[in-house]
Amino acid sequence: MLTQLRQDHANMARMLHVLQLKQKSLAGGERPNFKLVREVVDYILDYMEEFTVPLERVCSERLQALAPETQELTERLSSDYQALRKRLSRLSGDIDMILMDAVIPMDRFAEDLKAYLDAHRTYLRDERELLFPLIRQHFNDRDLELLAQALPEGAAAKLERLQEAYPELYAELRETEEPAA
Repeated sequence: MLTQLRQDHANMARMLHVLQLKQKSLAGGERPNFKLVREVVDYILDYMEEFTVPLERVCSERLQALAPETQELTERLSSDYQALRKRLSRLSGDIDMILMDAVIPMDRFAEDLKAYLDAHRTYLRDERELLFPLIRQHFNDRDLELLAQALPEGAAAKLERLQEAYPELYAELRETEEPAA
């Protein structure tokens, strides 16, 4: 289960890296492929809803039952996650406006995108450095099995579906080197 979580983190890091490349080109005055940015944002929003929400719920409930001292951390991670979703939803709305040729200040959009990327990377780091060790410490095999059952298919299977659903994004991911963690 922890191996799956690490792999999912690596896949999300690749998605964020693609967005970072687009953000840098935008900050440099170029106009990135906003349809591709839309695909990445849609994918991440779907992933958050399908994967992160159940993971967070099951982990938080079980960790708090096993180790009540983890409540502050799990509540902070939950709050950080909710803030991430709101940021990404705002960006999604801005992308819709851009794709409809509405006037959106590109410098503000680039700054908002960078702030989102920084926040998401911080969230992933906190999960990796703070949450995963607690799971390893407190969860037994049965807990890990329940966690696995609570989650839909993992990111590896989603990446396979990605090729069909988001062909341009999939092609970009294949061309993008995996960023260092």
